[in-house]
Amino acid sequence: MENLSWLQALILGIIQGLTEFFPISSSGHLAIFQKILGFEGDNLTFDIAVHAATVLSILTVFGLEIWKLLQGVFKFQWNEETQYISKLLISMIPVAIVGVFLKDAVENIFNSDNILLWVGGMLLVTAFLLFLTYFVKRRRTKPQLSFEDVIIIGIAQAIAAVFPGLSRSGTTISTGILLGNNKEKVTQFSFLMVIIPILGEASLDLMKGKFSLTQSGISTTSLLIGFLAAYVFGTIACKWMLNIVKKGKLIYFAYYCIIIGAIVIGYSLFNLAVDL
Repeated sequence: MENLSWLQALILGIIQGLTEFFPISSSGHLAIFQKILGFEGDNLTFDIAVHAATVLSILTVFGLEIWKLLQGVFKFQWNEETQYISKLLISMIPVAIVGVFLKDAVENIFNSDNILLWVGGMLLVTAFLLFLTYFVKRRRTKPQLSFEDVIIIGIAQAIAAVFPGLSRSGTTISTGILLGNNKEKVTQFSFLMVIIPILGEASLDLMKGKFSLTQSGISTTSLLIGFLAAYVFGTIACKWMLNIVKKGKLIYFAYYCIIIGAIVIGYSLFNLAVDL
């Protein structure tokens, strides 16, 4: 098992922080860069740490909004804040079902020898969704997300969780926009709805003893560097993404996904041909 150096941890932490919020797939890019960097060890411990860091980024950027939501909930009224929290909870049901009943199947896909081929294909799907948000225009924008909308967005998140390379943020934001919702509101909802699923999955892995520095071959220094890098760049990317969405520039990410997806698919097919 190869150790993860501090430089590898720094690079992977930066990649996780940026790609968790940009609609270009964090899981896909981690798979790509782990291959490039030659890190073939058990990386679940590192994944837990950097995902926790990106949750901290969300709490940093949306701390005030989250506090206002909690204040509204504790008024014990069916007010706007309580409804919003309810929508967040409802949106998490599909991904929770996937996590409980399909976790082993999902892990098999992510640990597949053809992982990069999956990543390349799903990046092209992500690009297609982003293109749709640019070319499909609606005359009216809904004042707020409906309960029906958040269920559909939640299903989109669950689908993205299954396939490496299919961007979670890209899929959920695109789905919300295509349903006729305000771009900024959908983006904020997309970022907030991932907090509990990430923390929930990390908690389950911790209880199962899957967070282990000894088994992972990762030093405390490397893990800390990866965590801090993911947090800092995640915070930057989260704020940046909000501005990008306001300006309607998602189509540039679609071009990026097409280029990287095509390169990854070509690389994977070349390796398959060589192995035959």
